[in-house]
Amino acid sequence: MTVLEVKHLKKSFGSIRAVQDINFSVNSGEIFTIIGPNGAGKTTTLEMVEGLVTPDAGEITFGDLSWEKNGNEIKKKIGVQPQSGAMFELLTPEENLNLFASFYDKARSTHDILELVNLVDHRKNHVKKLSGGQRQRLAIGLAMISDPDVIFLDEPTTGLDPQARRNIWDIILQLKELGKTTILTTHYMEEAEKLSDRVCIVDQGKVVTLDTPSSLIEKLTKEREVRLTFLDGDHASEEANTFAKTLQSVTKTEREGSSLKLWTTKPEDTLVDLFGFTKEKNYQVEQVSIREMSLEDVFIAYTGKEWRD
Repeated sequence: MTVLEVKHLKKSFGSIRAVQDINFSVNSGEIFTIIGPNGAGKTTTLEMVEGLVTPDAGEITFGDLSWEKNGNEIKKKIGVQPQSGAMFELLTPEENLNLFASFYDKARSTHDILELVNLVDHRKNHVKKLSGGQRQRLAIGLAMISDPDVIFLDEPTTGLDPQARRNIWDIILQLKELGKTTILTTHYMEEAEKLSDRVCIVDQGKVVTLDTPSSLIEKLTKEREVRLTFLDGDHASEEANTFAKTLQSVTKTEREGSSLKLWTTKPEDTLVDLFGFTKEKNYQVEQVSIREMSLEDVFIAYTGKEWRD
């Protein structure tokens, strides 16, 4: 079931066309991730969907509800992760949650939220004493206090260490188990690939592609990169390179010193043939690896830009 639909969304700021023509829909219970280079329009898109910025054109509907006609009802259905500046530094996480809960007719139990974001042990500490990861977990908790159906998380793990980032991932996956729909933006490709049911890549104010991470990677190429390093040095890698070029499944090769890289549509078959060749020649292979394509490769292929954190 579709819980959010965005059609032909446009927004300009003076001469800058931040969002030119954005279209996507989000299904109930999925983790839907929007990624894109800086200036792509993803933040402006998110702000329009959240009702914070008025679009110049286009439609945003949550089921049968629109911001123009049903703004108050939509506000009860969505939860938005507040930036750290929206928290009260001299209050505790428990007090912040109780305060936010007072803004709503219906709210989840503060204790339930503290358990969800793993802050029970820190509930009495002042916010100003919390670590970056604990603050981010509290921000997610504040977005959840009204028990919304749809939760917006804008780069919730930026600036966090790997352990704190994984803690946030666990919470996002728990939200999915609770049946919540999460709309996420992130700067981390691994995060998008691990968490997302579908990924929407935005560039220059438009959606350039949208699909599951695995489908996006599969569409990119059927080739895999195979790397070999030879103990017998340059001569062995040069002969292996010449042999690899005769294999029908190999589309390209690169050699540097004792190392050989090749791209093949059938990595397993190619390795069997190569190991047969090295055994016949009595060459010793020191290292071998098959590199799988990732969401970062998809991102670069579609936007032509390297990812920058």
